[in-house]
Amino acid sequence: MFRITVRCCICIVAVLALLLIPIERKVDAHAYSAGYTTLNLTKSNIEMIYALDELSVIELAGGDTNKNGMLEPEEFAVMKDELTALFEKNLSLNINNEIKDWTQIESFDMDRKGDVTNVILKVIFPPASASQPISLTDNLYLNDTVTNYVNLVTINYGSQKSTSALSGKYRDWSIQLTENDYAGLQQDALSPQNSSNGQTDEPQDESSNAPEVTSGWYSFFTLGINHILSGYDHLLFLFSLLIARQKFKQYAAMITAFTIAHSITLTLTVLGIINVSSSIVEPAIALSICFVAVDNIIRKQVSHRWVITFFFGLIHGMGFADILKVMDLPRSQLAVDLISFNLGIEAVQVTMVAILLPLLMLLHRWKFSRRTVIAGSSLAFMLGGIWLVQRVFLG
Repeated sequence: MFRITVRCCICIVAVLALLLIPIERKVDAHAYSAGYTTLNLTKSNIEMIYALDELSVIELAGGDTNKNGMLEPEEFAVMKDELTALFEKNLSLNINNEIKDWTQIESFDMDRKGDVTNVILKVIFPPASASQPISLTDNLYLNDTVTNYVNLVTINYGSQKSTSALSGKYRDWSIQLTENDYAGLQQDALSPQNSSNGQTDEPQDESSNAPEVTSGWYSFFTLGINHILSGYDHLLFLFSLLIARQKFKQYAAMITAFTIAHSITLTLTVLGIINVSSSIVEPAIALSICFVAVDNIIRKQVSHRWVITFFFGLIHGMGFADILKVMDLPRSQLAVDLISFNLGIEAVQVTMVAILLPLLMLLHRWKFSRRTVIAGSSLAFMLGGIWLVQRVFLG
């Protein structure tokens, strides 16, 4: 009777999983979209440079008339005015509680370097006086529940530089210059950007006498939270690890191993010390779900799971790093931003474990707990298998 019940559960799960396979896959959709905004604050004006990759532009405004997944110069010329209006509607600069009009668009061009193409927009705004608040709001992709959009904002003012990551529901950045900040501003605009993402390579004053840098740590903390909450494969992997019956000491060792492992590869990847292609990492993440799910099904009592959890944690860490890897974070802010991002991930994991463990303790006292573990693991295996096939064969 038990075997029949298990087989029925697996069959039902398989049917449900097959129904989840998308019939048609949108070829131009991508999970992550990163924009870059550089604000150069001087006494004469505020220069805003915004860069966005061509795939995101196509998602937002179309324009790819020949359907080759790229923007040709003539296609960009046709949609340039429409795209400018779209950016102006969603990217707003507020000075002293007043939204400034885009009256001086200095340039709007495509920048193609090898396989990487960005559209780069430069707008000049009037300057802000001392003690006047300045804020930037980005509403691009605001109602898109599929794409994880992040706008990395870099602000240069005098010898200071700060960063902020606008994502999810947190789309506002603001600053209020003090008299000392304003006195330290340059008179004229900074040199134009010399990189495709719109960031500048101006040397910063790192001396101990330099004014304190305003940190965007909280924005990276929330970015970490949003990143794992939208990473269903990471959450399913954690669920698969936790659902198997274990002692509290085993749970603690497993979660600790996962945390240490993904923190190592997250840091090494963002620092550029290791660089494993997402075409390898993403299928491996899906495979990790399948492996743990099968382990749950064939073994009534799991042991030494922290070992395999550490190994797979190294892989998941490289997946966590994807969104930061493309950001080219300023070195002066890298440590704070990286730690904040990782703490955001950990906050979600700790919360998830704190909620699930008491429920799992109750579950494993139930006489049908083993069947529940098999059914839940079967579902995880099916979903992991679908993602594995999609990531290997559909890219």
